[in-house]
Amino acid sequence: MMEKRVYADYNATTPLKPEVKASMIEDLDIYGNASSMHASGRLARARVEEARRAVGTLLGSAPEDIIFTSGGSESNNTVFAAMRRLADESGGGRRAFITTAIEHPCVLNSARYLETLGFPVVFLPVDEYGKIRLEDLEKALSDKTLFVSVMMANNEVGTIEDIKEISALVKKAGAFMHTDAVQAAGKIPVNVADLGVDYLTMSAHKIYGPKGAGALYVRRGAPLFPLIHGGHQEDGLRAGTYNNAGILGFGKAAAIAAAGVQEYGRTFSALRARLRDGLFGAIPGIKINGHPVDVLPNTLNVSFPGAEGEAILLLMDINGIEASTGSACASGSLEPSHVLMALGVGPELAHGSIRFSFGWGITREDIDYIVETLPPIIARLRSMSTMPVHA
Repeated sequence: MMEKRVYADYNATTPLKPEVKASMIEDLDIYGNASSMHASGRLARARVEEARRAVGTLLGSAPEDIIFTSGGSESNNTVFAAMRRLADESGGGRRAFITTAIEHPCVLNSARYLETLGFPVVFLPVDEYGKIRLEDLEKALSDKTLFVSVMMANNEVGTIEDIKEISALVKKAGAFMHTDAVQAAGKIPVNVADLGVDYLTMSAHKIYGPKGAGALYVRRGAPLFPLIHGGHQEDGLRAGTYNNAGILGFGKAAAIAAAGVQEYGRTFSALRARLRDGLFGAIPGIKINGHPVDVLPNTLNVSFPGAEGEAILLLMDINGIEASTGSACASGSLEPSHVLMALGVGPELAHGSIRFSFGWGITREDIDYIVETLPPIIARLRSMSTMPVHA
């Protein structure tokens, strides 16, 4: 029976921190509807506002600029839908959109949907490390540009974009700026005032909070319209009964994350380097994907020539190691990662890539176990492959 299990897929989701779980269990007794005026409702509303302050503190934002949602996808869709309405109301003025080729699917598919409606959309390319070129952005911007969305940190390769510089160019062009910071918040310092963005997205379950809770930062005065219509919640911008337990857990997780960002960076930068160096020393011909410096401290994306990603994952899982691959099975056909393809990684290498992502709970011993376990797996798969491996 397999005994050891190493979870190295924290970018997909994180476990609840014990303090968050304990807080949520306690908060389950706060059963009042936060929209009610009686004592139970007022108590529930007070806890929601406490969570709002905690999320605002993590982002360097005033609490009143935070809108609670169900997660990153809803937050991103809310912004895109608002910009679509704004474009429709412009009377033929600004109606062009810009994003990048490596965004999360909820951004990419929102942009593609706008294309089907006739809106001009530019998908900026990235360099070999996953960064957009500022000169490409400058060329794409015009007096017709309404909205630009660039993720702060990529979920697959961990590359961190130059959002402050990007935002300055966007604002100079008179457009609105959004960043998807779902993978960045809590891992690296995030301050909305310093970044200069109009909108920012984050999600609770990426920072050891519960699934089903997220937030959208909206700069004071930036236009926004509701995606979900109904009651007066969130100043009429996001209708629906408050998800008290989820929001309160989100607030607790945000408070913990805000206090530990620097320690997070130190801890996981060291573990990332340990895994990178260990794999380089043990397996010939591997390639690290993403930026060598401007990268999330917890994320390492590795291509293993001569081995197929899903096979690597299955054999690692048998040996107790849980990670992920950028390839996805869609419509019955296996497609290589759109992120890696945008970086110029060929289909073979893209199919043979694994993302390791770390978080609180993983140890040096776990990293050493990965380094010990993976070489024979890759050797076995390469022995059955016809793809050449260059050391």
